[in-house]
Amino acid sequence: MPLMVVHHPLAQHYLTHLRDETTKPALFRTLTRKLTILLAIEATRELRLTTHAIRTPLMSINSPVLDDDLVVVPILRAGLGMVDAITELFPEVSVGYIGMERDEATAVASSYYRKLPDVTGRTVLLVDPMLATGGSAARALEDLYGQDPLRVQLICVVAAPEGVARLEADFPSLNIFTAALDEGLNDRKYIVPGLGDFGDRLYGTF
Repeated sequence: MPLMVVHHPLAQHYLTHLRDETTKPALFRTLTRKLTILLAIEATRELRLTTHAIRTPLMSINSPVLDDDLVVVPILRAGLGMVDAITELFPEVSVGYIGMERDEATAVASSYYRKLPDVTGRTVLLVDPMLATGGSAARALEDLYGQDPLRVQLICVVAAPEGVARLEADFPSLNIFTAALDEGLNDRKYIVPGLGDFGDRLYGTF
């Protein structure tokens, strides 16, 4: 299951308002957080569980608790808008950062910052709202897979077929979770219909 499109009605509702060019940054940030929660729940369905002895008001039981060590890694800057939703769901999660900047002329991503915890044997949630050419994600994934994680799950808001195909070919064990697989890329390598520049819309830097 390398690609999972989350068709939950609420996810699609949030996505419609994220696409809408009239949505203001404050609402855009709120919708991003809410949609990320839905995507993250799908991306963490296979987390390991163990049992923990507790006592209810009526009796003692062994009950399931999470037994997976999680790391969330946003690709800066747009990925930052997805982090709070992950930390709300998983308060003990470790947070790393990878900074990528795309050259607007060549659409090639270059790294300007990298700060990661040890991800060896851990489940990594890589978050980046837009999977376009796959260049930024591929650079980040090279760093992450080089540390031998248990698994890596990429969570994005929208994806283009070109980026999905690249990541599926280069990282066959990667799972991608998104709210939409869009039509493709235009001549500027922007996703269409897409929702514009996610970072600009998130932070109001038009």
